[in-house]
Amino acid sequence: MFIRFGYDLTVTCEQPTPMVCLMEIRPEREATLQAPQRIVTTPAVETHTYVDLFGNRCRRFVAPAGDFSIWADGTVEDTGELDPVRPDLAEIPVAELPDDCLTYLLGSRYCETDKLSQTAWDLFGTLPPGWARVQAICDYVNNHLSFDYMNARATRTAEEAYVEKVGVCRDFAHLAITFCRCMNIPARYVNGHLGDIGVPILDPMDFSAWMEVYLGGEWITFDPRNNIPRIGRIVVARGRDAADVPLINSFGQHLLKSFRVWTYDVTALQK
Repeated sequence: MFIRFGYDLTVTCEQPTPMVCLMEIRPEREATLQAPQRIVTTPAVETHTYVDLFGNRCRRFVAPAGDFSIWADGTVEDTGELDPVRPDLAEIPVAELPDDCLTYLLGSRYCETDKLSQTAWDLFGTLPPGWARVQAICDYVNNHLSFDYMNARATRTAEEAYVEKVGVCRDFAHLAITFCRCMNIPARYVNGHLGDIGVPILDPMDFSAWMEVYLGGEWITFDPRNNIPRIGRIVVARGRDAADVPLINSFGQHLLKSFRVWTYDVTALQK
């Protein structure tokens, strides 16, 4: 199948402001693009990209004073398959984990393993290790938190989400990631495009957040917010938590004036 995706973002700055945006698909997915992704800025400014420590493609530029827009659009080919369900996958003992997995066992800005470790072991310590335990964590988080855009808060941590019992997709991901790390299971934060392919349209289109967990020697997708296999994920960025992969890193003040995201199936149009 073919999925069209993109965004249109406008900010207002009082003075020229350096920015770094993480809103383009990961380099390893570029091979599935039907044509190079189009990026347009208004007014036109010079931009360039680099790849950060986590392998994400970042776009760097200086937004001029006044209104500034960045628009992007592309189409990728996708398998059209649901997220895999692999109940046979086992946890890997910490001593046998690859070196690059160890980062994803540690506490981070929004994932306070030190504060939630005992809670995690009380809730999940007696469960069978492996896929079933990770799915139990997702089930718990999905039931424990109420999804509410009106109660979104950019500074909410996993512990705060646990106590407040409310959040948006990033909070669901942070809490599940923290519980996994407390159980010595590597987990990393992912954001990207996730359209309403194969499911009812429930929420306004936006960037989505989920997690990937290291089981059986590979990184596997889990989505505590939706908690069902979905079609057509387009990964934009991966990191320890949302602090590593903000949509905009602004080195100065700016006001977000508008933001629109689209992701939809255009298979019939490509035939």
